[in-house]
Amino acid sequence: MRARNLATGAAAAALAVGAYAVGANQSTPVATAQNGTQVNLWKTYSDVLTKARYISLNHVLTPTMPVWKGFGPSTFSPTVDPATKQPYTYEKEGFAATHYDISTDQFGTQLDPPAHWAPEYAGIDELPATFAVRPLVVISIVDQVKKKGDYHLQVADIQKWEKANGRIPEGSVVMVRSDWSKKWTSDPKKAAALAADPVFPGVSLDAIKFLQLKRHILFHGHEPLDTDTTPTLEGESWLMHHGYTQAEGVDNLDKVPETGCLVSIGFPRFKGGTGGLASFTAICPPGVKGEKISRADAPLKKFSSPLHWDDATGTRVR
Repeated sequence: MRARNLATGAAAAALAVGAYAVGANQSTPVATAQNGTQVNLWKTYSDVLTKARYISLNHVLTPTMPVWKGFGPSTFSPTVDPATKQPYTYEKEGFAATHYDISTDQFGTQLDPPAHWAPEYAGIDELPATFAVRPLVVISIVDQVKKKGDYHLQVADIQKWEKANGRIPEGSVVMVRSDWSKKWTSDPKKAAALAADPVFPGVSLDAIKFLQLKRHILFHGHEPLDTDTTPTLEGESWLMHHGYTQAEGVDNLDKVPETGCLVSIGFPRFKGGTGGLASFTAICPPGVKGEKISRADAPLKKFSSPLHWDDATGTRVR
């Protein structure tokens, strides 16, 4: 019941953002929705979201994490002052900055806009602001993957989930848990082998069509770097050429309940971008183990060891 109440309150807040009636009083946090309902988002934040638990669904980006070999390597390095040709340092300039030479926008935990395959549809900068907050559904195929490493989500799996949990909400985000993300690594050799492995769990085309055409979800997400193992990537091709997005490289789905959570979605809007370095955060009921909003969020804690550049990892470390 707590899960249902949290999801209902927060979802109502999210949906109300775009539903204010014309002429609402902008000097007060209370506004009237088009159906006459009084909406106070600040109160929803205070009563609901401050009591929630937050779980990042993202991998930390490193230059040597798994990526399709066709995109080539990426490198991180200290940002250099163009006048002196020397890196900015805490000691000299009082600050540090980092240069990211990323070979592709298909990097790490990501959000694929349809323009990744279909230029007639939206690029990453053209996705609507309404992507921001949605109900989160997690469907597990972990048991099936243990028996068959390249198992793909089937319509029957979705129907079984609905029999136990109820109908998937329209406009929700459906994440497919396979625990493939537990293999994620920044070891260069292991990461390259993982990205090239033809055996990985996926989502069948029938399941994709069911979710999009029958349940009208916003998009689905999965842990591997590809949608399926077919030679033509039929699932991804169908999605992109029909105007749908998808999430890839998702992490920590084993920490999120199957129902009752929301997902916060963020991504940089690169002009004409065909991929997105995305941020997904699960917002879950108080009974779930996760981070909580607190006064400790600002200022942040001070570490005993400062960040410094490490040539071995090609990143800053403590």
